[in-house]
Amino acid sequence: MTGDPAETVRRWLRALGDLAPPPVVAGCPYLDWAASGGMALTGETAGPPVLSPAPMMSLLGAVGGALSWLGADIDPALLLGSRAGAMDLTRRGRTSAGGASRLLPAADGWLAVTLSRPDDIDLVPAILGRADVCDPWQDLATAVRGASAREFTARIRMVGVPAAVLPTGTPVTDAPWQVTAIAAPHTTDRPLVVDLSSLWAGPLCAHLLGRAGARVVKVESTRRPDGARAGNRRFYDWLHAGQESVAVDFTTAAGRAELAELVDAADVVIEASRPRALAQLGLDPERLDHRPGKVWVGITGYGRARPDRVAFGDDAAVAGGLVARSAGGPVFCADAIADPLTGLVAALGALASLAGGGGQLIDLSMRDVAAAFAGARPTCPGPHPVRTQPAGPVVQCRRLARSQAVLPPCAPTPEGTAATSGRDTGRVLAELRDRRRAFRLRARSGPR
Repeated sequence: MTGDPAETVRRWLRALGDLAPPPVVAGCPYLDWAASGGMALTGETAGPPVLSPAPMMSLLGAVGGALSWLGADIDPALLLGSRAGAMDLTRRGRTSAGGASRLLPAADGWLAVTLSRPDDIDLVPAILGRADVCDPWQDLATAVRGASAREFTARIRMVGVPAAVLPTGTPVTDAPWQVTAIAAPHTTDRPLVVDLSSLWAGPLCAHLLGRAGARVVKVESTRRPDGARAGNRRFYDWLHAGQESVAVDFTTAAGRAELAELVDAADVVIEASRPRALAQLGLDPERLDHRPGKVWVGITGYGRARPDRVAFGDDAAVAGGLVARSAGGPVFCADAIADPLTGLVAALGALASLAGGGGQLIDLSMRDVAAAFAGARPTCPGPHPVRTQPAGPVVQCRRLARSQAVLPPCAPTPEGTAATSGRDTGRVLAELRDRRRAFRLRARSGPR
């Protein structure tokens, strides 16, 4: 990766079209890291916040500059602590800020495991090969300690539980996405975004597209709505306020037909499902006939070529080498950092593709996003000491002769309340059918 973050982003965008965002004014990534809320979330529970992943902030600034140039004006650094700010999370070292992931030492390295779902906890006996599990985390840690990190991670993945080996070096990645042409190019003034994703990365992408002027329709299953609805309300409202909500039954033929109508009408589709699950719904993007200009954003843990590898934000970050280092070893970086970074990069890809006429499938890997940021080069030379002050730690930049207090994560401010699930289903589906009927009538009448 080049040391110039703006050139890195330009290289990413070349796969999507002839786009060259303007250069960004380089500041100090160490000061930006201190101000973002991410540094306050990084480090041992009882120790100081950790500076080590700060160089990634230069690349984050370049992504933010390109997003602003494409119409989504937002401070990307503040996104790193948005969920933690809403939920009052703090740094916890080798336990993630949200509590669902842990970094465990193995005989030859480290691995991350995420037990975020009840089913994950229930699968620990199968992972360990015994039924007498008293404390899932403690028993896992004991078993891992004498094992190969890679072999134990493979055993965990076999039962569908998210796990990742911490690489000894930073994985090399040219770009966080793979791009495939799926339709002819076409431009539209106000794109319709159909968001089939849930939780954080995909919804953040949709949120940013909405800020850029798109119309966003959130689509959920009536039987399995977005699990984030049961989480922090402030964070959910911030992500989804101003969007329309459609809910259909994915298990019925009628519901799948309605889902197909929505996808067919969309200018942008956002999804974060396994390719096999999409194919079962008749929504395999490589096999569909797409309208001109369609942009399909597919977010997975490791890319569509590795469909069975599940990932969440913290373990995906570890897989990409995006961790911090304390005296006791690696610690988690911020809060599920691969999620907000992937949401930002997904929005960048979608907006850049739309600007070039679209017609593309953007296959986005959370692990590759994390690796891209982990590999960012320092852009502000010289020492950046962290000083302890009465009010808290402060990062100093000697090159700029400036300092920055390490700020706590900032909670986002919602611009309204998110729609209840399915509130707009009838109206949106009727509108799309009327639009399709009018289009067919115009096609029959021919040019005048």
